[in-house]
Amino acid sequence: MFEMFFSTYISSTIRFLFLLAPFFAVSMFIALTRGLPAGEKASIIRRACIAASVMGVILFFGGPVLFSAIGITLNSFRIGAGTLLFLTAISLVTSGTRNHATGLPEEERDDIAVVPLAVPVMIGPATIGAILVYGAELKNVPEVAGGLLGLLSGLLILGILLHLSGYLEKALGKTGLNILSKISGLVLSAMAAEIVLTGITGFIASSGLVGA
Repeated sequence: MFEMFFSTYISSTIRFLFLLAPFFAVSMFIALTRGLPAGEKASIIRRACIAASVMGVILFFGGPVLFSAIGITLNSFRIGAGTLLFLTAISLVTSGTRNHATGLPEEERDDIAVVPLAVPVMIGPATIGAILVYGAELKNVPEVAGGLLGLLSGLLILGILLHLSGYLEKALGKTGLNILSKISGLVLSAMAAEIVLTGITGFIASSGLVGA
């Protein structure tokens, strides 16, 4: 049981960390908070991570309820969510940015922690779909516990990277962060392909097309 929990936790932490596109989030955070005092930046990071965590936990457990309410299967949602994630991966690979969060807000905001930092920079549409799918795939208690802890750990690591954003900018520069975002996009494209292929395979098997 512990081995199942631990393996699920490690794989989920890595998976969710890439889903959060951490280096793109760091780049956006730097641009959104440039010139702000360190204390205010720390407050923004804390509130953004809390908002993203609350939303992530709701999505993690909300998949089965949502699928049942709107009458779609997990396999169908896998195909749709995987396709959307693949489009995000392409955007990261080609330009180093998420396709749904490429610019800064045009108007001044009193609080950027929730919008746009938590949503859609940290948790965008493709990430929402992937969290719904991964949460619905986990069935027994050790897997669910490992997956949930992995999600929270991924957000914790992202929060640490945001706290270190000033050092990362000095060490890597905009070009270095952009390259790391592109590498994250390559990993996301593989994850997207796996989600789509799993959905297609499951849909074919459930429809009885194989061997018909």
